[in-house]
Amino acid sequence: MQDMFNAQQAQNYIDRINNLTPFSTGNWGKMTVDQMLAHCNVTYEMVYEPQKHKAPGGIAKFILKTFVKAKVVGEKSYPKNSPTSPQFIVTKPQDFILEKKRLIGFIQKTQQMGREAFDGKESFSFGKLKAQEWNNMFAKHLNHHLEQFGV
Repeated sequence: MQDMFNAQQAQNYIDRINNLTPFSTGNWGKMTVDQMLAHCNVTYEMVYEPQKHKAPGGIAKFILKTFVKAKVVGEKSYPKNSPTSPQFIVTKPQDFILEKKRLIGFIQKTQQMGREAFDGKESFSFGKLKAQEWNNMFAKHLNHHLEQFGV
């Protein structure tokens, strides 16, 4: 698993994103490339723009922490066509250039803030996470979708 807090490794993700074009097609799934970029931005919005999303209620958060957290923050890759939370579903066309810029900006901001800023930081859905759990969540989600689009 690459380290999103390491400048060179974060740049690897940015380089892969820069290899996408508005005409890139997925090897699986239903999303277009612009929708995928917007979908990947949701993870970062929940950190940097939480007002855009409704926080899960007590029962939902308990279920997420108990049954979903380990799959999201662990090191095992997501299988193709994995189910996603309704907050992450993007069905309308998006602005490819805008979503790409936003995603790169979020990656850069995360890397620059560093591991220490995320150690013990409260997650929107899973409670406090260790820096490595944040890293795993960011890295494997991006990797999953970049592989989906062949970069």
